[in-house]
Amino acid sequence: MTFATCDICDANEDKLANGTLTVLPPVFQKFGMQLTFSGQATTLKVFEDNVLVRSTLEMPGNGNVLVVDGGGSLRCALVGGNLGVLAEKNGWAGIIVNGCIRDSEEINACDIGVRALATHPQRSVRKGVGDRDLRVMIAGVAIEPGDWIYADADGVLVARQKLD
Repeated sequence: MTFATCDICDANEDKLANGTLTVLPPVFQKFGMQLTFSGQATTLKVFEDNVLVRSTLEMPGNGNVLVVDGGGSLRCALVGGNLGVLAEKNGWAGIIVNGCIRDSEEINACDIGVRALATHPQRSVRKGVGDRDLRVMIAGVAIEPGDWIYADADGVLVARQKLD
């Protein structure tokens, strides 16, 4: 799929006005080989614990985008190089992390798109605490499981339905 988030916004001003299309604030850094990616959201809510992130990326991604609400923590990384490789191998289109990643050079070598707040060298704890497939808030924007994510060099959009 070829698209530009600017064109999507221009063509869907009614959806922007009624809230069925929203724009994530421009707080995310870009990682991975795919600058442009899209897919349906699979959502996680975790805090400084990436066990659920790993177990989700071990499943077939089917072109989906994993949206990880890490509470905006800047104290450790939730995704590293091994998980980037796992996401690529299992067919995930991308990962959005409301938190940090690590092994950025390894992630940049992966054929997926990744957005995160920052990098951090410390790994997360591994207690297995978190929730999957629920409504999350990322930078003030609600994202439901199954919403459509569109990301490119200009930003990240969240749409309640697939846009042509």
